[in-house]
Amino acid sequence: MTLALAPRRTVLADFVPGALARDLMLVVAGAAFTGLAAQVALPIPGSPVPLTGQTFAALLVGASLGWQRGATSMLLYLIAGVAGVPWFQGGSSGVPVSLGYVVGFVFAGALVGYLAGRGGDRTPLRTLGTMALGNLAIYSVGVPWLMAMTGMPLGKALAVGVLPFLIGDALKIALAAGVLPGAWALVRRR
Repeated sequence: MTLALAPRRTVLADFVPGALARDLMLVVAGAAFTGLAAQVALPIPGSPVPLTGQTFAALLVGASLGWQRGATSMLLYLIAGVAGVPWFQGGSSGVPVSLGYVVGFVFAGALVGYLAGRGGDRTPLRTLGTMALGNLAIYSVGVPWLMAMTGMPLGKALAVGVLPFLIGDALKIALAAGVLPGAWALVRRR
């Protein structure tokens, strides 16, 4: 009896040459990209959480780097931001009331990376589903954190921490559904 090895699951980052140095560079670059995207922030009236580009970046990093590098990149983003690197929204750091969403990025990076490694980012429809699940992972940590930090009941936390962001999240997901399959089309041409 012979054992058949499962085929290696690839994500976009696997096409960058190198091994450990590549992985370290990609993890740091993913965290920096998320920090840069966080500076695109629009305040939402009535919400302590702004609409930022960091959610899009976190999901894109997870899909592009795979579950291990994606989660590690988001963990680096979280730890460095809490430690004082001013790359949360508006150049802030520390423990903002919205930190639960950033904690959710770690889980979303792992989930989206895992799904991308299994083809979840190869077509627009699959990418829509993958990114929607990633957003749910972010909200599943962010909303309870918001409730704990502010004392809001669930209904109020959903009203200020989810509902105002759904249209923006849908636009980010649609953008990812065009970008990721397009990137795969370019890779396949090589």
